[in-house]
Amino acid sequence: MIMGILLFASVILLCIGATRFSDKFGMPALLLFMMLGMIFGSDGIFKISFSDYTLTENVCSFVLIFIMFYGGFCTKWSVAKPVVKKAVALSTIGVLLTVMGTAVFCKFVLNVEWKESFLIGSVLGSTDAASVFSILRSKKLSLKEGSSSILEIESGSNDPFAYMLTVIAISLMNSGENVSVISVVFSQIAYGVVIGVAAAILAVKSLRKLNFSADGLDTIFIIAVALISYSVPSLIGGNGYLSVYITGIIMGNSPINNKKGIIHFFDSITGISQIILFFILGLLSFPHKMGTVIIPALLISISMIFVVRPIVVFLILKIFKCSTKQCLLISWAGIRGAASIVFSIMALVSGISMKYDIFHIVFVVSLISVSFQGALLPKVAKTLSMVDYDEDVGKTFNDYQEEAEMTLMKMYIPKGHNWENRKIEDVSMPYGSLAIMIKRGEENIIPKGDTIIYAGDSIILNVPYYTETSDVFLKEIIVDKTSKWKDRKISEIDFSDNNTLIALIKRGNENIIPSGKTVIHEGDKVIFYS
Repeated sequence: MIMGILLFASVILLCIGATRFSDKFGMPALLLFMMLGMIFGSDGIFKISFSDYTLTENVCSFVLIFIMFYGGFCTKWSVAKPVVKKAVALSTIGVLLTVMGTAVFCKFVLNVEWKESFLIGSVLGSTDAASVFSILRSKKLSLKEGSSSILEIESGSNDPFAYMLTVIAISLMNSGENVSVISVVFSQIAYGVVIGVAAAILAVKSLRKLNFSADGLDTIFIIAVALISYSVPSLIGGNGYLSVYITGIIMGNSPINNKKGIIHFFDSITGISQIILFFILGLLSFPHKMGTVIIPALLISISMIFVVRPIVVFLILKIFKCSTKQCLLISWAGIRGAASIVFSIMALVSGISMKYDIFHIVFVVSLISVSFQGALLPKVAKTLSMVDYDEDVGKTFNDYQEEAEMTLMKMYIPKGHNWENRKIEDVSMPYGSLAIMIKRGEENIIPKGDTIIYAGDSIILNVPYYTETSDVFLKEIIVDKTSKWKDRKISEIDFSDNNTLIALIKRGNENIIPSGKTVIHEGDKVIFYS
């Protein structure tokens, strides 16, 4: 037990070091995680014997839940909305066409029977969300024409459809022709969508109404929601991955409290999940077995990278009148990865008989894809002049915050204030601040040093932007119609039980420095220390 804990901690530290190596030499970190797993595995230096496919499937399916939820939660709908039709077309029709194209290649080039060809195509049908998110964010790769959002939505939403097709392929191979494909498709999509939406709506309402008494309970609550959103549809024949992704999108784009802290928490959880996922897949592999599948895996990789994926992308995106450069870039970004390997393990665990070792074929295809396509994606984007140097890729994620050197603060001067009837140059303003406007009734005054401040004035101050530090933490809540703070003066609210101090109220585009007489209204965003 103790040695296992020590080994786990050592692996995490090594993967963190691999990330720094990745940043320096331009290799995808996820590839290095897989290689570390291979080094620790049966054929590697440390000779750890591990061949439990069932355990691997369970562990990987579990961590995929959080990767899928995080992908949805962080997708900023306001940025993604203009390209959502393109992305969804790629993640649905595109996956189906990719599966068909790969199946045809396997049948006529590799001489694999139709059902197994369909299974190989289904397993490899989706682009990998973990790989795409990781490369875009770690390389700070912002792409023109909404390409970043297209890739994020496509990779986040196409895993559920590839999973559905994999389930159908396994059922066909296990049950022959006695499978109602229409019934499977309907239950997978219908239950996945309905339960995903319902879970999100109930969770958002609960988060708004519940007053969590301890820090971190909101994140624990959301973990439970994600697990329920996945498991309930899975129990009744629905698509758990589709459900949890939809739940993530709705919750991430809803006005819930402490969203920044929640995203940062799931950022860490997803980081650990990716380490576990790619490391354990590398650990499970046997490099000496790859020699028998290297030729078919290489041929499948070539066909998918240079033939199937480009044809599919051009067929779909040209309908939306996308540029040729964008089509070429999206084609190149069709990275296969962990999800495909996990789906191949599902096929192995099901006990079906196959001509090829599907796990190692898919493993090699994913290695080639991550190391070749993933590593060269930034260079391809630059070659095609598709890098947007004026934008931050972080803007497509919900945890993005504008970098600002200043922020505006409104300060009301009541009668008797120590600034009343004094010149701007004579008052002691907050360090680093500058008075940029005085609102006096209907008049807006650009102040000078000798401008006199009167009672009733509202002074707009330009103050230095505050960056939260480790010793000072702010929280925020959005006041809804059920809040105990709604329509009450701050002086009337009892804070004695939790030592709360309200620091700022955001009302529309206005930032209000509150006093005891300030009334809190529905829709206010209240920032406070507690």
